[in-house]
Amino acid sequence: MGFKFNIIGKDTSSFARLGKMVTAHGEINTPAFMPVGTQGTVKSLSPEEIRKCGAEVILANTYHLYLRPGHETIKNLGGLHRFMNWPYPILTDSGGFQVYSLSPLRKIDPEGVMFSSHIDGSKHFLTPQMAIEVQQSLGSDIMMCFDECVSYPADYEYTKQSMERTTRWAKRCKEHHQNWDKQGIFGIVQGGMYRDLREQSVKDLLEMDFSGYAIGGLSVGEPMEIMCEVLDYTTPLLPEDKPRYLMG
Repeated sequence: MGFKFNIIGKDTSSFARLGKMVTAHGEINTPAFMPVGTQGTVKSLSPEEIRKCGAEVILANTYHLYLRPGHETIKNLGGLHRFMNWPYPILTDSGGFQVYSLSPLRKIDPEGVMFSSHIDGSKHFLTPQMAIEVQQSLGSDIMMCFDECVSYPADYEYTKQSMERTTRWAKRCKEHHQNWDKQGIFGIVQGGMYRDLREQSVKDLLEMDFSGYAIGGLSVGEPMEIMCEVLDYTTPLLPEDKPRYLMG
């Protein structure tokens, strides 16, 4: 079963919608809160407890699982769902947030990002194609494109270059995606706190036609009122018939 999204209802006075994402491991009713299980576990809670809380999807992280225990190990053990003992939907972040959060340990170039492992200092080069390969090995239901998340504040020229790089990486991610019958893939809107860059990012990503669209680069230190402003002018640009994911 491929990834699908259906709108159940919407509020004509706002951007609010009720929807249902259908994946190979079950349905996700939206709006939804997604617990974070970065390294394959939500700290202090068992999968059964998470489910009892009403969660229908968990987030795990490409970069961290790639480093330890390794995506090939997880694949050989039956995939991430079996590894986590979570038979329900999983979304995997691509590692783009680590470009931001591990800035002292990384170097960006046009092809990807060189990381020094926070575990043992070893060097690892993560490209958009590799981010997709890792997520396909993990077997998540929703994959995220590899992107660059810039900090706040960031000057206009750097943010523009970063947004354009994220767009090029998104194209490479989609071209490398193979499991369309099993895994959805979301493009990530970037552009910092600059309206014209956000608008350009949306325009470029819509031309690629992803399964859904995320708004990234928020909750990076900006005031709440700026975050809400960015959401107010970005959200209406996203397609009505696709999921919208506020990252952060």
